[in-house]
Amino acid sequence: MAYSSFAQFVQALEQAGELTRVSTPVETDLIIAAWADREMKSPGGGKALLFEQPLIEGKPSKFPLAINTMGSQRRMALALKVENVDEISREIQLILKAKPPTDLREGWSLLKQGIHLLHARPKHVKDAACQEVVHRFAEGSTSASGELTLRDIPILKCWPKDGGKFVTLPNVHTRDPESGARNVGVYRMQVYDERTTGMHWQVHKVGARHGQRYYQRNERMPVAVCLGGDPAYTFAATAPLPDGLDEILFAGFLRKKSVELVSCKTIDLEVPADVDFVLEGYVQPGETRPEGPFGDHTGFYTAVEDYPIFHLTAITHRRDAIYPTTIVGIPPMEDFYLGDASVRIFLPVFKMNFPELVDMALPPEGVFHNLVFVSIRKQYPYQAFKVMHGLWGMGQMMFSKYIVVVDEDCDVHNTSEVLFRLCANTDPQRDSTIIKNPSDSLDHAPSTQNVGSHMGFDATRKLRGEGYPREWPELVRMSDEAQRLVDQLRNKTG
Repeated sequence: MAYSSFAQFVQALEQAGELTRVSTPVETDLIIAAWADREMKSPGGGKALLFEQPLIEGKPSKFPLAINTMGSQRRMALALKVENVDEISREIQLILKAKPPTDLREGWSLLKQGIHLLHARPKHVKDAACQEVVHRFAEGSTSASGELTLRDIPILKCWPKDGGKFVTLPNVHTRDPESGARNVGVYRMQVYDERTTGMHWQVHKVGARHGQRYYQRNERMPVAVCLGGDPAYTFAATAPLPDGLDEILFAGFLRKKSVELVSCKTIDLEVPADVDFVLEGYVQPGETRPEGPFGDHTGFYTAVEDYPIFHLTAITHRRDAIYPTTIVGIPPMEDFYLGDASVRIFLPVFKMNFPELVDMALPPEGVFHNLVFVSIRKQYPYQAFKVMHGLWGMGQMMFSKYIVVVDEDCDVHNTSEVLFRLCANTDPQRDSTIIKNPSDSLDHAPSTQNVGSHMGFDATRKLRGEGYPREWPELVRMSDEAQRLVDQLRNKTG
């Protein structure tokens, strides 16, 4: 069943041989990040790291720090308590097959209904482990009762030119003031002082949309930031869910157990009762502050820009809290495995809209959505272009800078094989298309922020209706019989 605490997940990693404990004191300013970066770039994502004595400006923190806990396919599966994340994909496929949808809208509706019924409805509790220790801030104060502040949490400075320390794995809870709909997203938070941070929700994000509605009403926006707890919470917060599919419901589906929610102490929001830390606070309409630079998942520093300010009203935490964090940068990094799991889990949803789709991959070199490989069963001319344009119209897939479509016999998880097909099967003028579309706010390449061009490549075999008058050649392959005989001979020779 579900993890009852983040510490229980860390223990599971250790029992599986997936965790390295670091008992030596290590500084949170760059050194832990440098260690983790090296580990993440090790074969297969290396190991998770538990720093038992993180140092904050030379002084030991009372909280241990865990990083790279989901930085491999095996650890991602352990986080979701499955042998392989494809098991979750099959569950979603069964939900969709219960009553085959006639279109994408009906399919999402069916998926939401199915998830809602499967251990997903949250429960409300009065007592919570995340509130074993409570530190409240008085209005206008710069310190908290009990003296715990953001300065006491082992928050990392990740890269040399970062604007400061950043909370990198927060689950940010907001609520639409009109509909009451909840959202949980992961938005980085630059620490400004003991009780304020930046709130880096980009214009395309639901958190920003909720904020806009509070701004229009000129009302202070309650925000709760959760750290730790069952790793299913963090995965749900990063998953590309459609509007209307509650991350808390999805987390309950993933963990096969309802999420227990508790009311915050100082704001009108509810949070999972078993997380390690809760940062309660608010965003004031119209109040912004320069945020950044930050070494981001693009592999470059993002520029300094104005973002909303998050004000703390309280910090609550478990007595045995562990601070979870990550770093992003030049791939491969831990975030690749989160993105890869999302693609694999939601593949049935894509196939529902594109029945010709065989497989999809987002290689690490594309830093999430910059590069997408898709294989299809091709039946008619220009089918690859139909798939490209359809994908660009689906949620966060609108950010996909390059889409390469190949035939079904090409393994999209083998980048070398895809690049071979791209180079061999395309005439650049005939087989490419360029469109204008929204772009990732963090993409520094477009001339205008949030708007850029996207390019698609049809690397499939060409049909006569696609302006190819000749017979398409056959791919060179060795016969199965020859391969079998070679296997026999190799076995005999040892």
